[in-house]
Amino acid sequence: MKSFIKIIFIPLILVSCNKSVLEKEFSCNAQSFNASTETVIDVKKTFSIEIPMHWKTNLFYDKMQSSIYSADTTKQLSETILIDITHLQSNYRFNDHFKKQLTINDSIQKLTSKKQHSFLFKNRDAYFTLSNGKKGSFKYQILNIFVKQNNFNSFHLKTEVYGDSAINTRFCQAIQTLNSITFNAPQ
Repeated sequence: MKSFIKIIFIPLILVSCNKSVLEKEFSCNAQSFNASTETVIDVKKTFSIEIPMHWKTNLFYDKMQSSIYSADTTKQLSETILIDITHLQSNYRFNDHFKKQLTINDSIQKLTSKKQHSFLFKNRDAYFTLSNGKKGSFKYQILNIFVKQNNFNSFHLKTEVYGDSAINTRFCQAIQTLNSITFNAPQ
């Protein structure tokens, strides 16, 4: 009987230990996001990400940044996920000033901060915020992830989820997508 219990629980413990901070935050399970994906590379070739092929994707760049913005436009806003990833030629410092600026930005956008936490994302110093608010008639939640690349470059990964249904499921799908990112900027 004890052997049977070990056989059942040891894999569960190992899987839960391998979850990232974000996957734990949203109670994500090992379920896979079922969609055929394509590799999308930003214009400056500083990062790439696996995006579902049926999503609408836009690229943007200027002298200081390069972005990929993608969403599943086949679904209603209250059922979809919006992802915006930006490489910035600037350095994040996760200090008190940075945290105060996040609070000010939330206030300006009429958002309520639910959680803020530092963590490692792909073995890099990172910081995430989870906030909620309202845009028009829609309730929405926004997950901002700030990743320090080096002393000159950083990444801002943002996910917006509108409405009240399947919030954690959609955040887990977004996190799975964000976990596919490959950083190409110099370290």
